[in-house]
Amino acid sequence: MMSLPSAYEAPPRSFEHATQFAARFAALCALISSGAIFGFFYAWICSTMWGLDAADPRVAIEAMQAMNASVRNAVFAPAFFGTPVFMAIAAIFAWRVNTGSAALAFGLGGLIYAVGGIVLTMSINVPMNEALAGIVVPTDVTAAQDIWTAYSGDWQMYNIIRTVFSGITLALAGVGLMKL
Repeated sequence: MMSLPSAYEAPPRSFEHATQFAARFAALCALISSGAIFGFFYAWICSTMWGLDAADPRVAIEAMQAMNASVRNAVFAPAFFGTPVFMAIAAIFAWRVNTGSAALAFGLGGLIYAVGGIVLTMSINVPMNEALAGIVVPTDVTAAQDIWTAYSGDWQMYNIIRTVFSGITLALAGVGLMKL
């Protein structure tokens, strides 16, 4: 005679399935957020800064001031600040489902972005942006060009660095997701 499970017993493997689902969902969130922030930084490289460099420097300064003032918003924040959090959550769940290689990929990716994305941005790009925000745009084109040239070259160099770190983070999120 077959015995039926008690009404108080969980079906076999339900916890494992829920944990596996949570790991995959966290991995997907990590992939989306790291892709969003990589795309954000990448767009500055391949279009925005080139366009500003080609514009009248007075316009470039004003446009950059406006963009920097608008970027601190609820749409940008989850990708910028959330990426290392999503990567860490994905690493924890990957570890819980015994996928050490996925956990390593997510954990390493989160660490790389935290240092090369957030710390770099907050310690270099943001202070540069704040200094530019305090400048009254000169009417003289030559004076404006001097300001823009001093700002743009360094800002772009650091943006390239954070874009590379963000790209590595995105790749590691993809690797982690595949390993799950």
